[in-house]
Amino acid sequence: MYLLAVLLTPIAGAVLLGLCGHRAHAGAVNAAMSLLTLIAATLLTAQVIEYGPMLAFDELFFVDSFNVFLVALTAFVGFTTALFSRPYMLIEMHHGRIDARRLRLYHASYQLFMFTMLLALLTNNLGIMWVAMEAATLATVLLVSLYRTPASLEAAWKYFILCGVGIAQALFGTVLMYFAAEQVLGAGGTALLWTHLDAVKSQLEPSVLTLAFVFLLVGYGTKVGLVPLHSWLPDAHAEGPTPVSAVLSGLLLNVALYALVRNKVLADGALGGDLTSHLMMGFGLLSVVVAAFFLSRQQDAKRLFAYSSIEHMGLITFAFGMGGPVATFAALLHMTVHSLAKSAIFFAVGHASQKAGTQMMDSIRGLVDTNPTIGWGLMLGSLAILGMPPFGVFASEFLIITTAMREHPWATPFLLTALGVAFAAIFGRVQPMVFGETTGKRLPHPPAILPVFVHLALVLVLGVYIPPYLAEWYRQAAALIG
Repeated sequence: MYLLAVLLTPIAGAVLLGLCGHRAHAGAVNAAMSLLTLIAATLLTAQVIEYGPMLAFDELFFVDSFNVFLVALTAFVGFTTALFSRPYMLIEMHHGRIDARRLRLYHASYQLFMFTMLLALLTNNLGIMWVAMEAATLATVLLVSLYRTPASLEAAWKYFILCGVGIAQALFGTVLMYFAAEQVLGAGGTALLWTHLDAVKSQLEPSVLTLAFVFLLVGYGTKVGLVPLHSWLPDAHAEGPTPVSAVLSGLLLNVALYALVRNKVLADGALGGDLTSHLMMGFGLLSVVVAAFFLSRQQDAKRLFAYSSIEHMGLITFAFGMGGPVATFAALLHMTVHSLAKSAIFFAVGHASQKAGTQMMDSIRGLVDTNPTIGWGLMLGSLAILGMPPFGVFASEFLIITTAMREHPWATPFLLTALGVAFAAIFGRVQPMVFGETTGKRLPHPPAILPVFVHLALVLVLGVYIPPYLAEWYRQAAALIG
């Protein structure tokens, strides 16, 4: 029942907002539907914690400790982003960047995007997972191109073409996975069900699984934003509305990585070696290093933090590649704190760019004078994402780096150098944005600051104290991933 509510609520929201999404109260309706989704996800989480993994609707859906934690995180960030977008989109209308028709498109597409993310997480069928990821691409293309400027249309087409090609590679990998499973499970729908594949993974043909995982890594890795498949991500962040940047960094990248990790579990069972680990570590480390050095070249605030997302997703991919209980625990924790901190940063950047009338960092100055809450939110969010203690990002990065020191010491200098370069680049850019001299004016509508500080408070708490039930949750998910 709760699982059905998680999926049907955003569908109902998309239909409702497709009819009334242009009205003055549409932002409140969007937030209310997102709140209902969060409540349903919370109840589903409690059910899984109490009764354990569950299958539903003739094994079409599967919920365990791994995906239910991401469902809860997705619903929470979706709700807080909906709260943030209400005043943000009103200001955009005030500035004439969107009209009522585009506002309706935004609200309906936002709920549709939330549905595709939740469907990808909850489905037990690898084929439906692929369909959900493709549908998410289509929904976000509409959101990225919302302003209909030449730059936003170019970014949307670039996003559509690159991710379309990438997701086609993932489709071929899924077909190869089915081909290997058919030899063991027989023809039919069960050969694409993850629970059935997991039960017979040691019997799957290794050569086919090797090829399948390579295609899946390239395909879903494009959606994750791994270097060199990342070039769509900075453009999509820079040209779309800021709420879209928040859910892209906070949700879409996590869900794409979730799909990749699910398939890695199957490939590991069939191959029994370190091929998948080495591939993920290689792509992850390359992403961390390249993104860190690109940070220092950015002039646009949203592009700056888009490259930061590439860096952090590379670090998470590297941790999943290392495997083991500590690295996997750290990767799951980092997924959580990165989603919360990065979405909070985009909330602050969005209102700061609206106040200044530009996203160029050289033109955004003195936020603590004109809008102190926005300024402090941006500064604290930047310190959090840079891994300053006692924020949760420090805890997860510390676990990842110490594990690398013990198991893969050759990678440690690259990680430490990249993190140091990233710290210098981001802090050097953010400090004058917050504390510099300015003549800027206040915003025409009060900004939504509460989501910023709620997210940052959670990141701070997770750096100081992880509740026992949450730590156990991460440990169970780490055990399932292997």
